[in-house]
Amino acid sequence: METESLLSEFQEIDTTYDRASHMKRLGNYIVDLIGFYIAILIFGLFVGYFFPSVFSDVDFDDPTTGLLDRFVTLLFYGLYMGVLEIVFKGRSLGKFITDTRVVNLDGSTISAKTAFLRGLSRAVPFEGFSALGSPSNPWHDKWTNTMVVKNVTHLDL
Repeated sequence: METESLLSEFQEIDTTYDRASHMKRLGNYIVDLIGFYIAILIFGLFVGYFFPSVFSDVDFDDPTTGLLDRFVTLLFYGLYMGVLEIVFKGRSLGKFITDTRVVNLDGSTISAKTAFLRGLSRAVPFEGFSALGSPSNPWHDKWTNTMVVKNVTHLDL
């Protein structure tokens, strides 16, 4: 008897999610990239002001400096995105603007490990091209079993 009453009160929750469109994903990327460059500029100004010797030892004419700069920038971008998605529970500046969030494939909130893995996988060369197409399913989503969905602020039970 008790089992039947519990079953009759059970309400099925729709577990399908409205995935973010490829245009929203592109908007997320552009906004997040602009935010990253602003953050890196502020960080560079801070380091240059308080630790000027860091930049005085760099040989900007050396071709390997440019390659190293690109590699370090990709790595910092991945860390930046990972930290944002941890702090804001699956959201970044771009995701706030487009009202989207990243979730696990089962709809649960991503863990800190998943957020960092998503961020670091963005440092893979040409990873950005994997987002082309509709639906957009870039490598950083595939490799971490996540998806970007329209933000759900509450469940109507």
